[in-house]
Amino acid sequence: TLCIARKFCLCHYVLSSTSHPLSVLLPLSVVSQTLMDTKWATSELAWTAHPETGWEEVSGYDEAMNPIRTYQVCNVRELNQNNWLRSDYILRKDVLRVYVEMKFTVRDCNSIPNIPGSCKETFNLFYYESDTDSATANSPFWMENPYIKVDTIAPDESFSKLESGRVNTKVRSFGPLSRNGFYLAFQDLGACMSLISVRVFYKKCSMTIANFAVFPETATGAEATSLVIAPGTCVPNALEVSVPLKLYCNGDGEWMVPVGSCTCAAGFEPAMKDTQCQACGPGTFKSRQGEGLCSPCPPNSRTSSGASTVCSCRNGYYRADSDTPDAACSTVPSAPRNVISNVNETSLVLEWSEPRDSGGRDDLFYNVICKKCQADRGMCSRCDDNVDISPRHLGLMERRVAVRNLQAHTQYSFEIQAVNGVSSKSPYSPQYAIVNITTNQAAPSAVPTVHLMGATASTMSLSWLPPERPNGIILDYEIKYHEKGQGGAIAHTMTAQRSSARVEGLKPGTPYVVQVRARTVAGYGRYSSPADFSTNLQNDPEKSLQEQLPLIVGSATAGLVFIIAVVVIAIVCLRKQRNGSESEYTEKLQQYRKKYSTVTPGMKVYIDPFTYEDPNEAVREFAKEIDISCVKIEEVIGAGEFGEVCRGRLKLPGRREIIVAIKTLKAGYTERQRRDFLSEASIMGQFDHPNIIRLEGVVTKSRPVMIVTEFMENGALDSFLRLNDGQFTVIQLVGMLRGIAAGMKYLSDMNYVHRDLAARNILVNSNLVCKVSDFGLSRFLEDDPTDPTYTSSLGGKIPIRWTAPEAIAYRKFTSASDVWSYGIVMWEVMSYGERPYWDMSNQDVINAVEQDYRLPPPMDCPTALHQLMLDCWVKERNLRPKFAQIVNTLDKLIRNAASLKVVSSTHSGASQPLLDRCVPDYTTFTTVGDWLDAIKMNRYRDNFVNAGFSSFDLVAQMTAEDLLRIGVTLAGHQKKILGSIQDMRLQMNQTLPVQV
Repeated sequence: TLCIARKFCLCHYVLSSTSHPLSVLLPLSVVSQTLMDTKWATSELAWTAHPETGWEEVSGYDEAMNPIRTYQVCNVRELNQNNWLRSDYILRKDVLRVYVEMKFTVRDCNSIPNIPGSCKETFNLFYYESDTDSATANSPFWMENPYIKVDTIAPDESFSKLESGRVNTKVRSFGPLSRNGFYLAFQDLGACMSLISVRVFYKKCSMTIANFAVFPETATGAEATSLVIAPGTCVPNALEVSVPLKLYCNGDGEWMVPVGSCTCAAGFEPAMKDTQCQACGPGTFKSRQGEGLCSPCPPNSRTSSGASTVCSCRNGYYRADSDTPDAACSTVPSAPRNVISNVNETSLVLEWSEPRDSGGRDDLFYNVICKKCQADRGMCSRCDDNVDISPRHLGLMERRVAVRNLQAHTQYSFEIQAVNGVSSKSPYSPQYAIVNITTNQAAPSAVPTVHLMGATASTMSLSWLPPERPNGIILDYEIKYHEKGQGGAIAHTMTAQRSSARVEGLKPGTPYVVQVRARTVAGYGRYSSPADFSTNLQNDPEKSLQEQLPLIVGSATAGLVFIIAVVVIAIVCLRKQRNGSESEYTEKLQQYRKKYSTVTPGMKVYIDPFTYEDPNEAVREFAKEIDISCVKIEEVIGAGEFGEVCRGRLKLPGRREIIVAIKTLKAGYTERQRRDFLSEASIMGQFDHPNIIRLEGVVTKSRPVMIVTEFMENGALDSFLRLNDGQFTVIQLVGMLRGIAAGMKYLSDMNYVHRDLAARNILVNSNLVCKVSDFGLSRFLEDDPTDPTYTSSLGGKIPIRWTAPEAIAYRKFTSASDVWSYGIVMWEVMSYGERPYWDMSNQDVINAVEQDYRLPPPMDCPTALHQLMLDCWVKERNLRPKFAQIVNTLDKLIRNAASLKVVSSTHSGASQPLLDRCVPDYTTFTTVGDWLDAIKMNRYRDNFVNAGFSSFDLVAQMTAEDLLRIGVTLAGHQKKILGSIQDMRLQMNQTLPVQV
């Protein structure tokens, strides 16, 4: 009977396999790699069976009549069956999770007559890991442990004698695997079945190309939900756009969540359905990296080679430095036309028409070159600096100038040049028109300042220099004088042949107003500026004593005030010395009262998550758990202390989808890192304020662990301000500061001390609302030598430039130390993200603050705001304002906008050597562009070049009108550039050689 049952099982398999299509017996179409498959075995498998009367290897044929080897067992008439079958040793090839596909048939126990109740229709699948093929007939022991059970396998359908059977196919997986290989084991506990074939395989993501990056074949992870990172490399002739390049391979062998991308390099375009980058053909080019296609060469340019990034200009044509590679090549303009001159004594007006040919450009401007000619020699040289050409002589946009301060009866030659953006590229001089003129006779210029050489009771001796432009021979000088306060109605005049005179007949001790003018054959010139001089009093001893009496009384009073001040200072010092012991006790008493005082009803109090015996309990209490299916990561936007920071979407049930920021915990974390990572969520979850970053929830029950917060479109405040330097009004900046102060007031009311308040830890949304963020405290507990912002102090990390002196010296962190940090944030905001204390070292900052140095007001900073900064930086922490007071002060300033128009004109509290370090030395720059980079105004580089201001000599002559004309329209930017130009002028004067 047993023999008949076994043969029936085998025959059933042969019959059923021929009655079904081949697709039923094949595995599902997934990306996999086979480690073992008995279907293709042509010889005995010779697996190990225990006991020998259990599993039996038999031969058969598949539907194509190919021989196959199978195992069957059918000891259903015997009780207490425990039949084991172990496979050969299978190498795992470094994969972490494997899949087992089993094809089998099972007979229905009800179809077998006269059998005991121990008949089964299932069997068990086990595996055993080993570094070597060391198993024997008795080792490992035939039992669960050391064998690891995978699952109990039950058929979908069993068969009987009266109906055709069906082949069952089951797939199970197990992992993670850690040894070199493993065995499979099948346990029968009393079934009548046939194990037709066994295939062992693992899943993988096949090699793919995405975003012009190649990702290698990658095996799946140890768990079905694992995501395995595959690094990518750009295809040939492609470059990275964002890094790192990676794809995630999921447990089903599918690629997902691409991070980073590549694009075709300059000179190459996408091809083969965006999987290759091919070179641009002759006559075409591509100037920049990106997804665009190659373009034909622009006008007046050409290229004959492939992979061109720029087309070369034809002879006589050029591109300006500011032109893009895809701009057409252009040439220099022709000379100006129809020059008209109008001479009036020593002044001149020049007008002209535009050139016939502008060279194919619209950045046309003009230069006017003045030359003074000698009539007897016929030679001309450049005019001196006294000649005034208005509005300027270089970089003119209009076609009219006024020339003044020429010399009379002198020949001049004026060159009017037409230039454009490529004139500097041409080896030839600009095209120009010439006009020659001769000035007329003119009166002399004004006499310089008059000097008093001596005076008596009735006379004054005067002296002066001749006019700078006499415009002929000086015939004489006229001196006009009158008593001060009586006006010119009773003025007296006298003449002098030389540049000095003695005025007589004056009243003793009387002030007089004196003016002098010169005369030539052309008439009188202008008077000098009025000068005030006085005659002496007569020698009267009584009057002398009366004059000295106020001085004597003043000296005595000053001495008395000094003595009183010394006494007051001594009393104050003695009182401070006597009360020194009380202050320490009073401080501790205040702390004790603050800690144990009754909290105002309705006011929440911050709870430190590290006070929990189990920090995970704090996470569960203060942070909402989010299901991983509600979170969708879209893009990696940065790297945090514990892992990547991403932008994504959150869709909670019953709520609309929102954009969120997602912080992820990197793989391979320690338990302490996980605790520190989630502690920030435990802190944020306790806060609810419009100026505090809002926590949406956490993901702790899936991998990776995540913290999900609201998304702030404009990122960190410091980088946002640097990117938008000078583009906000003072009211907007004060509004940002008010929001930060309101958030800090909320935190201080909850007795929370931030300890790392800085512009880099303030986030800005699309509406310019500032929110306090970064509540992770671990950076104070661990050293990170790669971050120069934080310096070790007393066992922790401290941001020196933002930290109060008592916190640096004694780690005394309170809301008062946060107020100090807020003052630094104010300075950062008003300076548009300037680094506090500039390039000073941290130790220099500590020493300077200790010596009562405080940061000066940023440029155009209202005096009221800088005074508030100084209040925040008071050395005695108890005298610093509270955040509630700061909010009230800023509210008053916003309501009274006129108070913000008073700008500091001095650098309060700053020592001059420290300030000098901030003034760039223009002599260290090779180009005007380098200078603009140094003062952070490089956005106007093209404006300066296109307008012809390409040298420091030209830049030093610029005015506010020049800046407005070339496109610098923001008032803040104009002030910043003009201030640097003023420094440049001072440096130029300092470097001029002394004329002897």
